[in-house]
Amino acid sequence: MNLFRRKNVAHIQSEILTDHSLKRALGPANLTALGIGAIVGAGIFVLTGQAAAKYAGPAIVFSFVLAGLACTFAALCYAEFSAMIPVSGSAYTYGYATLGEFVAWIIGWDLILEYLFAASAVAVGWSGYVVSFLKDLGIVIPAAFTSAPYDHVTPADAGWNVWRLFTEGWVSTGAVLNVPAMVIVFLITILLVIGITESALFNNIIVAIKLAVILAFVAIGAAYINRENWDPFVPAALGEGQFGWGGVLRGAGVIFFAYIGFDAVSTAAQEARNAQRDMPIGILGSLAVCTVLYIAVALVLTGVVHYTKLNVPDPIAVAINSLGEGLKWLRPIIKIGAIAGLSSVILVMMLGQPRIFYAMSKDGLLPPVFSTVHGRFRTPWVATVLTGSVAVLVAGLFPIGLLGELVSIGTLLAFAIVCAGVFVLRFTDPQIKRPFRTPIFLVVCPLGVLSCGWLMYGLPADTWARLLIWMALGIVIYFSYGRRHSKLNQPARSPAVVADAK
Repeated sequence: MNLFRRKNVAHIQSEILTDHSLKRALGPANLTALGIGAIVGAGIFVLTGQAAAKYAGPAIVFSFVLAGLACTFAALCYAEFSAMIPVSGSAYTYGYATLGEFVAWIIGWDLILEYLFAASAVAVGWSGYVVSFLKDLGIVIPAAFTSAPYDHVTPADAGWNVWRLFTEGWVSTGAVLNVPAMVIVFLITILLVIGITESALFNNIIVAIKLAVILAFVAIGAAYINRENWDPFVPAALGEGQFGWGGVLRGAGVIFFAYIGFDAVSTAAQEARNAQRDMPIGILGSLAVCTVLYIAVALVLTGVVHYTKLNVPDPIAVAINSLGEGLKWLRPIIKIGAIAGLSSVILVMMLGQPRIFYAMSKDGLLPPVFSTVHGRFRTPWVATVLTGSVAVLVAGLFPIGLLGELVSIGTLLAFAIVCAGVFVLRFTDPQIKRPFRTPIFLVVCPLGVLSCGWLMYGLPADTWARLLIWMALGIVIYFSYGRRHSKLNQPARSPAVVADAK
């Protein structure tokens, strides 16, 4: 059986006209808000401070510029694909149409890692802000129920010793479970089962709130910047990937997952009213808005508080608390905005994951139960419940640093493959109608692959090891189930889906 047999793009486009199983309810404003809802969240409210404290110092600003540049190349490629093939599945479907089934499976399995762990990582950050906010109100949740039972510090001399990377470095925190993180994932899961329209409305409201809060923090915090906190702007290197320009690169790789919102937009393409026009608007518009916000917040945050004090789950809250009693009124507002903002990120991440399952199941690579659509709500409810159940456990058990790095490397891999797919399809199928075309694709696509690969190179060895093990597990599942049940390998059942391998 040909592992690189491709789905026929023309047939996918014709299927779009007849498949009404998912409700088409999203316009350009909804799609842009979904992107902002996913992008503005963990990066600003959680990872900016942690990456500054551990890797780049105030130069985390440069890390955001590097990550944003790599994202721009990838976003242009995503825009072309999402307008040309507006179906659920995002990079998985794009890979299926360009690079073949096996590569599509690798992307799909990678996206499962990306979205599932992203939702869990952001839920941990959400928990930190909720605990801080409730403490301000005099409500103290016992520490045993507000963090992961273990933290992980990679052994400095472990190298690529997989056994040591997985068995050593675990430190007991004394906690039992991160209960607030588990609760928010559970509630979001229920909302997503109820319907896409209700979920989008909730997200739009939350996005408006958090944008207002972030702009308030930037405007007010700018007046309290202490320039001494920026000296030196690029701290001297202390080791591989720790400060210096190597730390800037490491920081860009670590915070990269905060940019995956436009990827989440593409997973909702089959629920867009006019995908060919609106998907590029949602993808590129959300990326542009959020990159500017990230840079502004990073400058203010590291200017208000010395970067060494920001390795906490709620760095914006720490910054607000440092501004003095005169701005005490701002603290609850900022924290409510952070809580709301992180809620929308969890929502969008968990909206994307079931739709990846849905697309893979429709193609036969996963069991049919994953593409079961609720008769009343018209959502992939089984996949949503499964995703939520696993995310609840991961959010309760694992620390945010470990989750964030796993998501970043998965995101970078998916972006690199999408850029390669656009490049390949321009030569293999130049006649396909492209409502949006990636400009100067001969330059943009290779730069997208190279920039994502460069940021992946800057990530720690243990993150690479975990990705490779995850991929190995996925390959076993593919050859034991997906390959045998793939509809492309059953032409008698669906001949129109088959495309000759090239």
